[in-house]
Amino acid sequence: MRSAHRLAVVGLCSLVLAAAVACSSASDQADELSAEVADRTAEATREREALDGVPAALMAQRRALAGEIDAAEMAQRAAGDARARGEASLTAADRAARDAMTALSAAREARARSEAQQEAARDRLAALVREIEEETGAPPAALAVLTGVSDAASLPEAARNDARLAELRRERERIGAVNLRAETELDEVETAKADLTRENAELTEAIRRLRRGIDGLNAEGRARLLAAFEGVNAQFGRLFTRLFGGGAAELQLIESDDPLEAGLEILAHPPGKKPQVLTLLSGGEQALTATALIFAVFLTNPSPVCVLDEVDAPLDDANVERLCDLLADMAQETDTRFLVITHNPISMARMDRLFGVTMAERGVSQLVSVDLQTAARLAEAER
Repeated sequence: MRSAHRLAVVGLCSLVLAAAVACSSASDQADELSAEVADRTAEATREREALDGVPAALMAQRRALAGEIDAAEMAQRAAGDARARGEASLTAADRAARDAMTALSAAREARARSEAQQEAARDRLAALVREIEEETGAPPAALAVLTGVSDAASLPEAARNDARLAELRRERERIGAVNLRAETELDEVETAKADLTRENAELTEAIRRLRRGIDGLNAEGRARLLAAFEGVNAQFGRLFTRLFGGGAAELQLIESDDPLEAGLEILAHPPGKKPQVLTLLSGGEQALTATALIFAVFLTNPSPVCVLDEVDAPLDDANVERLCDLLADMAQETDTRFLVITHNPISMARMDRLFGVTMAERGVSQLVSVDLQTAARLAEAER
């Protein structure tokens, strides 16, 4: 007891000595900082006195530059107006030149067409004269005497005859040559049409069957989804009440009447609080709610093994106890082996067997296991 008292006195003396040294050092630093502040203050005063006349000079320079800018802007506007007038004149001159060139080109083309038509008319006249002489054996001037036509007004209109002749020629060209394979080609076309009609009917029926199948699958999917949703929702409400020690929670389908397209929202009502969505809960409440939802989904289709990786990390001791109670009940109800990865001593104390990794030597890991039930029985036996 006396030795402990002496040690306490010695430690207190050491602390007092260290505090005194620290105070002395702080005083020296404060003196140095005060001197530096005084030097900076004097330097700032000198700089302010040197810069007192600068604003007036800058203001005068600014007024002069503003006047020059206004004059330059006026000159720029005048030059811009002159340039616009020049560009307008140039545009008008270009338009007039283009119109003149277009008119000249049109006149040249008309002249060329006239000369070509005149030359073609001469050739046609010479050809007609030769054709008439070959067929009648007389020149065109003697045809009136040969035909006995004395009045030119009784002759049929040449333009109408030419138009009729041209129409008949076009009809003959449209008819074309005789197609000897027309009947065979017609049979082939009708056969192809029948095949396409049959294929179209088959495809239409296949599409109808496919749509019926899709509707059936959607209906079955909606029914299964609603059944699974009801089961998960019931388990979720039960587990939420179990983990929170009261309250209520439910799942809601939102944004669509079709379950296949609807979204999912979690509405939680912890004890003593108003119902609210998951995002408005605290961190621990969100963790417990998410745990309840995961276990609700698990209980609808339990598996032989379930691995939980630090699910108790955000929970306090009371909630960890509730979580361990729930795991124990689920293990008995579903015969599921839960493998829990945790650093929480409460969770480790509630497990049946512990597996830990220790490093007895640097760089060498060793697996250690403890059967807590066997250890508890041995401890009771030793008592």
